[in-house]
Amino acid sequence: MDIPISRDGRAAGLPLYATEGSAGMDVRAAEERVIEPGGRALVPTGLRVALPRGWEAQIRPRSGLALRHGIVLPNSPGTIDSDYRGEIGIIMMNLGDAPFTVHRGDRIAQMVVVPVARVEWVEVRPDELGDTQRGEGGFGSTGGGA
Repeated sequence: MDIPISRDGRAAGLPLYATEGSAGMDVRAAEERVIEPGGRALVPTGLRVALPRGWEAQIRPRSGLALRHGIVLPNSPGTIDSDYRGEIGIIMMNLGDAPFTVHRGDRIAQMVVVPVARVEWVEVRPDELGDTQRGEGGFGSTGGGA
């Protein structure tokens, strides 16, 4: 699928798949930011996209940043809607114990482009929802960890 993308002079490259089997494309920082412990920052990418209607781009964290530095994306996965034409920015949070510097060109997130189902709600009474084995059980009702 071909998707129009625009990059400004700050962008450090287009999103790219790291391997043949990668689900997500690496997204790079366009500017340097220092994120203090417990702090967060909006890191620009210099990228804008025109996704087709019925598709979204999900922004997901990079596991290595989380494991090694405590860097997470607090609204993960973030959604880029098909009608958004602004610059893609990545909200990063430092849960580590030391300041973390994002350098221009660093791989800071992954982008996964996926289809989105559109629905129309049909309002019914609770007894018309149908029975399931799980029923109303939630929040750990299907089993816990070891």
